[in-house]
Amino acid sequence: MKNSVNELSGPRRVAPGRRRVSAGVLAAVAGVCLGVGAGAVPAAAVPAPAAAASSKAAVPKGLESFYGQKVEWYNCVTTGGMAKSADRTGFQCAKVKVPLDYSQPDGQTIEVAMKKHLATGSVRQGTLFVNPGGPGYSGVDMVESNEAQFSPTLNQAYDIIGFDPRGVGSSTAITCDDGAGQQPAKAAQGGMGVNDPQPGSLVADAAGDDPTPFRDAENPAADGGAEGNISFPTLIDEITKDFKQEEANCAAHTKPAGLLDHVDTVSVARDLDVLRALSGDQKLNYLGFSYGTYLGATYAELFPANTGRMVLDGAVDPSLSLGDRAAGQAKGFETALRTYVQQCQSGQAVQVGQSCPLTGDADAGVQQVRSLIASADKTPLKTSDPNVTVDGSTIRSAIRRLLYSSEYWPLLTYALDQAITQKDGSYIQVFYGKVTAGGSAPTFYAVNCQDIPVQGDMTSWEKDYQQILQSSPTFGASLGNQDARCQAWGHNGTRKPAPIHAKGAAPILVVGTTGDPATPYAWSQALADQLASGRLLTWEGNGHTAYGRSGACVQKAVDTYLTSGTMPEEGLTCKNGQ
Repeated sequence: MKNSVNELSGPRRVAPGRRRVSAGVLAAVAGVCLGVGAGAVPAAAVPAPAAAASSKAAVPKGLESFYGQKVEWYNCVTTGGMAKSADRTGFQCAKVKVPLDYSQPDGQTIEVAMKKHLATGSVRQGTLFVNPGGPGYSGVDMVESNEAQFSPTLNQAYDIIGFDPRGVGSSTAITCDDGAGQQPAKAAQGGMGVNDPQPGSLVADAAGDDPTPFRDAENPAADGGAEGNISFPTLIDEITKDFKQEEANCAAHTKPAGLLDHVDTVSVARDLDVLRALSGDQKLNYLGFSYGTYLGATYAELFPANTGRMVLDGAVDPSLSLGDRAAGQAKGFETALRTYVQQCQSGQAVQVGQSCPLTGDADAGVQQVRSLIASADKTPLKTSDPNVTVDGSTIRSAIRRLLYSSEYWPLLTYALDQAITQKDGSYIQVFYGKVTAGGSAPTFYAVNCQDIPVQGDMTSWEKDYQQILQSSPTFGASLGNQDARCQAWGHNGTRKPAPIHAKGAAPILVVGTTGDPATPYAWSQALADQLASGRLLTWEGNGHTAYGRSGACVQKAVDTYLTSGTMPEEGLTCKNGQ
């Protein structure tokens, strides 16, 4: 949920044909799949493929024209979006109309873009909808790298549809002027996939970092906020100025103007039910990551009878406030940093022939990272480009984003070694640029600020800010003050955070990673407990999300459920590796 509520962080399109990172670059991982009664036949099967369901899903009153519209699918390019192709590429694209405001179905309409990768197997089981997270990342982009993101099993069984939620990318998008012309608010897919992504395609899916931060708000330390050089009210004034300015920019360029008030997750879930119906499936089969778990759970709550096989990886706890989410993420990233330091010092997170620049014990190593950030804020590091330097904010953002994927920790070590021993920020800048290209902070906040209402006042915000600085000295400043940000943004929702139960829905598989910094494991535990039909699958690993990163154990459990309806055993825990 890049949602650091703040972070989902910054991505870019994954290059076509991603390759695995070489074994020499990545730390080796190994392990076994464990669970109660390992080896026994898993329990809890759901009915046969959703496409074969006999009962027809109900059409909400007043929305008949949307559910009954004709979809004009066309052959489209393999990569690069929605453009038509004269050849059969295995991909088809379409745009459909949905109401801007579901309370006024006869009013304005907007478009939702879909991109479908056709099933490669001889027996098609129906449609699998996917969402990469954010809020703000593009499902159209995600499905373009289907072979890297999803196993051969899923590609054979399902037509896999990625869609751009309202406000994003090729759908009717929030559009802001970045100073070089109008740019639609789009973002790349999350950092999960069957194959390890190249460093050139680093992404952090939107669960905790602003893709393209509003500088002052993202890093108050740059203005002296974290060092006490400015008062808290002055800091809030700075945040307010930034967010009001960005909102005015986006409001002036977004058409229709009302879109900024209708990008909430409930509306996206209603769009998703229209897409399900137009795909020809009576039940929604769905695989969602990070923020995509909140979207999936919201769908199941709204449409339990239409919910088919659903997997939610890297879950968001829907009962949390903006401040609670930020506090959880801040602690998560701080814990992940300490884990990284320990692996660096033990020789796990290093490339062959290199050593860890962080000396002493874990506490000392973490402090060295913080000292590097503080030093660079005062005296930015040089880079290979004489016109570019790297400050502490850039270092902090690059580290946080690299913590999303433990596969990249040896590369983080290399970058830190260069920065610490040579006072050179070249690799930090390279990684920072790769993970921040293409994201959209406005879309991220537009969704979050509608989903979760603002709470508190200046007094409570200052207390929370001091607490987050204490619990997360490295990242707390950049993740705090979410309520102040949303209040300044101005397009706010009123639905209070609450548990989601989705009573009557088919079994829902929640996947949680014990060392996930962006969506802490406790959030997956909470969502699995809340859902009436939820079951938790645990991966004992590090980084954000599990499917495609964790090895055969998680992949087999997820694929088996999505293709056969058989849930993994209660309490199944997968270790690193196979």
